[in-house]
Amino acid sequence: MRELLEAGFNAAVAAADPAKVLAGYLPSDAQLRSYQRIAVVGAGKAGGSMAAALDAAIAPDIAMEGLVITRYGHCVPDVQINSAITKAARVRVVEAAHPVPDAAGLQATQQVLTLVQSLGADDLLIALISGGGSSLLTLPVAELSLDDLQQLTAQLLASGAPIEEMNIVRKHLSQVQGGRLAQACKAQMLVLVVSDVAGDDLSAIASGPFAPDVSQFADAQAVIHRWNVKAPLAVQSYLAKACSGEVTDTPKPSDPLFVRVQHQLIATAHQSLEAAAAVFKKAGYQAVILGDTITGEARDVAQVHAGLVREIIKFNQPFKAPVVLLSGGECTVTLRPKAVGDQRKGRGGRCSEFLLALMHALGPESEMAQRVCALAADTDGIDGSEDNAGALFLADRWQKATHLKIDPRSFLDRNDGFSFFEAIDGLVYTGPTLTNVNDFRAIVIR
Repeated sequence: MRELLEAGFNAAVAAADPAKVLAGYLPSDAQLRSYQRIAVVGAGKAGGSMAAALDAAIAPDIAMEGLVITRYGHCVPDVQINSAITKAARVRVVEAAHPVPDAAGLQATQQVLTLVQSLGADDLLIALISGGGSSLLTLPVAELSLDDLQQLTAQLLASGAPIEEMNIVRKHLSQVQGGRLAQACKAQMLVLVVSDVAGDDLSAIASGPFAPDVSQFADAQAVIHRWNVKAPLAVQSYLAKACSGEVTDTPKPSDPLFVRVQHQLIATAHQSLEAAAAVFKKAGYQAVILGDTITGEARDVAQVHAGLVREIIKFNQPFKAPVVLLSGGECTVTLRPKAVGDQRKGRGGRCSEFLLALMHALGPESEMAQRVCALAADTDGIDGSEDNAGALFLADRWQKATHLKIDPRSFLDRNDGFSFFEAIDGLVYTGPTLTNVNDFRAIVIR
């Protein structure tokens, strides 16, 4: 069963591999030769693999220049020069911090902006955008410092705000996001996107550097208030000034500049779920895709899934076993206050939190424990604070937990899914997958 669950996850990841899918979305070499200059920019966890795939697909005699930013440790291994910079032949790939931005990302983003601004009407800009780009492509407005942005990002991450709302704030504090990079470019733009957001909203992926933005400064201010974010004073002051009309808002869908922008989704969560479904069907399971846009607090989403599992086991409704329930999307985790005197550090991410909450909700009842197995993992290979992709539990894991005298509830109370699944041998490791279409969840009912 472990092999089957991991095979399903691996198929989902492979379906989003830029090396397999990117080439089909590129112009022909003849079309590329018609441009005076070709520049490549990008940001995201899949940036390194997208740059390598692009370089491999375009004829070697076609001149290109460019810079793509990816997360530390996410460069393509066979072109890695050192831990800081790789060269995917004609396109440099620079590593920076995620999810909280750092100076390396800021410096690289300034170079990206300078390159984009240098292009003319007879040139082509190819942009490689994937999940994680919101923190990697970081260049705050002049009124804000990197420290301001770092503090705000940490606060947003801990608040439980959904990624779409976090990105509304980021777009309105940036010189490059929310369509600002497209606004800075006079060339034709081809934007290739690996989607990591629910509904594949182009304006939310990496905070939409080339996409029109329908949100307003007031929306950004509302997100901060709604989630009780303690924003730095400089951020509060800037948003107050912007809301009063002293700052021009992000470019909107009616802006004629977007006539020069073509977006192509080259990999999505739903495509990955379909690939996983094929693996489970081959093994004799009915594969039900619940959706690729399932979001919300991880433990609440787990409760809903647990209710569906009970219905199937007790009443064979709405599906009959053997069945696998597949879903994608991006959950959130709101950090719980520590109990007085508890110095233990919670470790993990939204996938291990989901799975821990699911296991707790199902309980150690004999039929549940014997018939249900599950895996939850992030397709980028990193789930939260640690280096695992996610976790799984099998039919015998309740027995192991009982033997070790560990209770899922106590680990859930301190957001410590990693430690629980580490103890019961339930962690899933892949290393960086060099792509990212968000969370993958599979619940098998035998």
